[in-house]
Order: sequence, then C-alpha cells, then structure tokens
Amino acid sequence: MSSTGVTQFGDTNTKVKSKDCALACQSGSLNLGYLKTTTSCCNTDECNLQDAPDPSNIPNGRTCYYCDIQSCTNTLICSGTEDHCIQITSTFGGQSTVVKGCASKSLCDGIEYDLGVASFSCCEGNLCNGAQRVTQRWEL
Repeated sequence: MSSTGVTQFGDTNTKVKSKDCALACQSGSLNLGYLKTTTSCCNTDECNLQDAPDPSNIPNGRTCYYCDIQSCTNTLICSGTEDHCIQITSTFGGQSTVVKGCASKSLCDGIEYDLGVASFSCCEGNLCNGAQRVTQRWEL
C-alpha cells in the first residue's frame, strides 16, 4: 500500500507519504476536516513504487459532519471520490471519542464493523452521520 496524507492546523499544512505492506487494504480517500488521506493498494512485489495521489480538493456536492476539539456539528464539503459520510467511535480508558468526516465507498466497504473498543459506520446522503452534540475530551 501507498498513502498520502495532508494535515492542516491553522495556516500550517503538512504532507506525509508512506509505503508499507498491509494485511487488509482498501484504496480510497478519507477526509476528517483536519486530515485528508488517500490510499492505493496493490498485490504484487514492490507494486507500491508509485506514491498514492494527493487528496483531491475538487468538491463533489456531498456534505458530512466532522469533529473538532469543541464539537461534532461542523460541516465538511467532501471532494473527489468521497461519496459517503463516516463516523468512528472509540473507547479507551472509559473515555469515548468520536471522529466524523467524508470517505470513499471503497473504504466504507472495508471497515464497517464494531471491534468492541472502536466502531466504524458509513452512510449515504448529506449530513447522514448525525449532528448529535458530542463533547470531545483531549488529554496531552
């Protein structure tokens, strides 16, 4: 697999490219508002020579909710192949954290399940990943 991720905090953008072997891999795009990433998968020796493409900035008409430090009621304009909304809920140390955003159907097809400590769900339709007020608690 090969992935390209772009994070944005304020006026600072950082791009990270990675290549590795993966047991399970789904090609596609994920946008969490502050992080956009694309992943390209392949299945032959050294097939990940090419970098995954940069995440698209071309809006596609889909909108989903995303979370920041204060709430999960922010709206995000999806781009490229991101045609689903996603919600990831994880629990660690008794604290629950929610992440929301846009995702490609191919990623959703590969991750829709509940692991006990983390659950992933995708839906179709604008803002279908809910605006329920969720308080984020961040500890450093």
